[in-house]
Amino acid sequence: MEVNVAVVGATGNVGQEMLAIMEERLFPAKEVFALASRQSIGREVSYGDRTLKCRDLETFDFSKVDIVLMAAGGSVAKEWAPKAAKAGAIVIDNSSHFRMDPDVPLIVPEVNAEAVAGARKKNIIANPNCSTAQLVVALKPLHDAATIKRVVVSTYQSTSGGGKEAMDELFNQTKGIFVNDSPEPKKFTKQIAFNVIPHIDVFMEDGFTKEEWKMVAETKKILDPKIKLTATCVRVPVFVGHSEAVNVEFENSISDDEAREILRESPGLLVVDKREDGGYVTPVECVGDFATFVSRIRVDPTVENGLVFWCVSDNLRKGAALNAVQIAELLLNRGMLQQAA
Repeated sequence: MEVNVAVVGATGNVGQEMLAIMEERLFPAKEVFALASRQSIGREVSYGDRTLKCRDLETFDFSKVDIVLMAAGGSVAKEWAPKAAKAGAIVIDNSSHFRMDPDVPLIVPEVNAEAVAGARKKNIIANPNCSTAQLVVALKPLHDAATIKRVVVSTYQSTSGGGKEAMDELFNQTKGIFVNDSPEPKKFTKQIAFNVIPHIDVFMEDGFTKEEWKMVAETKKILDPKIKLTATCVRVPVFVGHSEAVNVEFENSISDDEAREILRESPGLLVVDKREDGGYVTPVECVGDFATFVSRIRVDPTVENGLVFWCVSDNLRKGAALNAVQIAELLLNRGMLQQAA
């Protein structure tokens, strides 16, 4: 079955990645429409060997398409996702706007594919936060095996999570430091080059940031509301690729060897865990890959049933664009598009 697809925010990092991944995975798109704001009308974006000219989001007829991949931020999603859904398309939204709506499924296909049935309520599906997506892919098989009680995670998030301007700021500051230019923070609150910033998104009353709250709330919605989770989210001077140091406490016994074998057999994961120099994956090595990589799996001796591991993923792929395309594939495989039409 071939379907028509619209990509909203096609000129941004995630929108362009969505187009690239659809082509790489041979997604059965009959026609693809690149949509953007009026100032980007006519701008060209790549779709495999083809070139698409951006169309005006505000005048587009969404009844032409079966799926809308939305990568344009919360305010755009708030206004346009319901309009596209009302026109008959199923919207897969990458923003945070609909994630905690009880009538909108929040989906990572390797973790909770069955939740796709809830898409019929509003014709909208939410994509999780990039740091949540890779985390729950790694946690799901371990939770099935030994039941997770508590998770403590520290993230090392790349600048691409903040968009092109954030990546440019890292590049310009790094270059400037070598010619004795003072780095001036614009996108970030402090210098990002040769530095780390323990602050992503806005601060909340309890002292946590909204990014940290998202990881807690989304993990509960996707995986299990009984899991206790606390996070510290940190921006690091990396262009692409999020990393996480994860400490997990289980209800039941599980060894590091058992965890390693379970994760090796689980979808969406690759285990690279040699206890030697270089026997682990770093952000530079995960760029362009579909998988979430797990390394440094070891027993935490400070609790009765505890494990620690290192998790790395290309945030523009699994954290955003890939997950959205996988949801679209899930809709096709389950015949949801025919039912929504």
